[in-house]
Amino acid sequence: MTGRAPRVPRPRDAPNGNGTAGARNRGDPDAPAGRATTDPDGHPTTGPGTAPDADLSRWRGRATDPDADRSRAEDSSPAAVTRLRARSRVLLRRLLRPHRRALGLAVALLLAQNAAAMSGPYLVMLGIDRGIGPLRAGDPGPLIAVAAAFVVATAVEYAARRAFLTLAARIGQAVLLDLRRRVYGHFLRLDVGFHERYTSGRMVSRLTSDLESIAELVDGGIDKLVMAGLSVLSVAGILLWLDLPLAAVTLLAFPFLFVLSRWFARASAGAYRRTREAVALVIVHFVESLRGIRAVQAYRREDRNDHIFGAVNDDYRRSSLRAFRLIAIYSPGIRLIGNLTAAVVLGYGGWRVLGGGVEVGVLAAFLLYLRRFFEPMEELSQFYNSLQSATAALEKLAGVLDERPAVAEPARPVPLPAGPPRGAVTFRAVDFGYRRRTPILSGLDLTVPAGQTVALIGPTGAGKSTVAKLVARFHDPDAGAVRLDGVDLRDLADAELRRAVVLVTQETHLFSGSVADNIRFGRPDADDEAVVAAARAIGAHDFIAALPDGYATDVHRRGGRLSAGQRQLVAFARAFLADPRVLILDEATSSLDVPTERLVQRALHNVLRDRTAVVIAHRLSTVETADRVLVLDDGRIVEDGPPAELIAADGRYAALHRQWRDSLL
Repeated sequence: MTGRAPRVPRPRDAPNGNGTAGARNRGDPDAPAGRATTDPDGHPTTGPGTAPDADLSRWRGRATDPDADRSRAEDSSPAAVTRLRARSRVLLRRLLRPHRRALGLAVALLLAQNAAAMSGPYLVMLGIDRGIGPLRAGDPGPLIAVAAAFVVATAVEYAARRAFLTLAARIGQAVLLDLRRRVYGHFLRLDVGFHERYTSGRMVSRLTSDLESIAELVDGGIDKLVMAGLSVLSVAGILLWLDLPLAAVTLLAFPFLFVLSRWFARASAGAYRRTREAVALVIVHFVESLRGIRAVQAYRREDRNDHIFGAVNDDYRRSSLRAFRLIAIYSPGIRLIGNLTAAVVLGYGGWRVLGGGVEVGVLAAFLLYLRRFFEPMEELSQFYNSLQSATAALEKLAGVLDERPAVAEPARPVPLPAGPPRGAVTFRAVDFGYRRRTPILSGLDLTVPAGQTVALIGPTGAGKSTVAKLVARFHDPDAGAVRLDGVDLRDLADAELRRAVVLVTQETHLFSGSVADNIRFGRPDADDEAVVAAARAIGAHDFIAALPDGYATDVHRRGGRLSAGQRQLVAFARAFLADPRVLILDEATSSLDVPTERLVQRALHNVLRDRTAVVIAHRLSTVETADRVLVLDDGRIVEDGPPAELIAADGRYAALHRQWRDSLL
């Protein structure tokens, strides 16, 4: 598949470029207008004033649905930008607060370095006006003293700069470490709803690209930026002290400098913010495409995804070019103003030297200081890209850290009732919807007695998984309450809730490490005997023992060394070892082959014994293990009862039961 794919109407949840649902990634208000092209080498590009077609701009890795919640880090409205700037300053103060003493020492070293550097032109003035005359008279002492002072100043500047760079590196790396841990820890603590709408590629961008921008400034530019600012202020004062009339002539350049610098600051701030957004989109597409590589290759989407990547990459290129074009105007502009000012000062100063109004050494020092006034401003433009990139990145990170989990930890947790674990679950008049004005559950009332196994069945979108997520408190209801043993889940401490409720899903995630470590994931303190006992109870011991290193076998990333069925058995063993009050099985056996499923079914009675279980299943064998079946449709319970009674009632469950039985013939 090459070139432009024909655009056809696409259903709401049709696959996008990486084979995932497109509903969350539709549209891009920042997409430029125009048509996609290719460069001379055949790589997809978007020329100036052009843009990818509608299909390309649809895949941007961010929610554009007006009903969808947006991350605060991605809001680009003027009010949001102002708020993010304020939050980023607060974040910076918090990051720097533990290093106040080290920062004070760093400032002292900078002042010493700046003072030593600023002494150079002054010593040149002394050498000319106070050393040349005595030298002609045969007295080299004053000139030697000035030269010795110059050597001392150079040594002080070297020592101060070396000490500052060492100290600044320590502070910078400590701040970056703190920031990484804050962002990573905050991502882990945000609710599931946030992660369902905030693409993984953007999280990767926050933890990599944005942090790297700040690291670049810390490693290579912060000292130059600070020194440039100190130099400009120091030189301005020295120029006024050296000769007021010459300084007055220099002031004529200030209106031009002010206008140029103010324009550059405003224009570049927006340009670098757009650049950070553009690079995030590149990372989003890259990460999502690789994670969905099976779907990409299965549907032969390689060329199309490459075309999309070319479009978002070209957006990034053009955003970067806009930022560099601003530098290309600002930097030569500063040099032009500086050279014109120096020419005027030289002419006026020379005329005053002839008239005896100023000494030659003073004029020479003034011109040297004047050069030191404009050079840092020109250098600032070279490092301004690092500063603005880091500023924009810090705003994005501040926006992420400003996110508050919708599922919050209670201020005053209520403990579960003492005594043996029970696990009674109740829903009282529960309303819930993932989006505003789109309810999934309406007025749901449900009681699951302790120790009962309940199977939820129904068509796709009926609300089965939503019920499971509410029991696990991945979301809170919009109205009503979900209770465990009489305690509202919103009043339970998160740690106690996670011990009491365990969810096993179809897409089992195993972490890099040994099989044993993955089984004890919910109980890190469990010994090897407990791990083996859990595996035996679930029927996973035999295949684990047959692995090359048994329980010490590394499962590799995402459990890639194990089959889907083996990963699911490990997940069951993990849940069994965690020993929760409530076990939720969300289509947990649907990925198992028939022999493995039979093995699991034989072990399920051990897993479900003495605990409440909520089972979402599409297989008859799983439903038949339940004490009770709930048939859901459009967020409502339409049938409720033991499997045998529902079959006798000849309703929806009976019809599904017949379909399942017929499918086995």
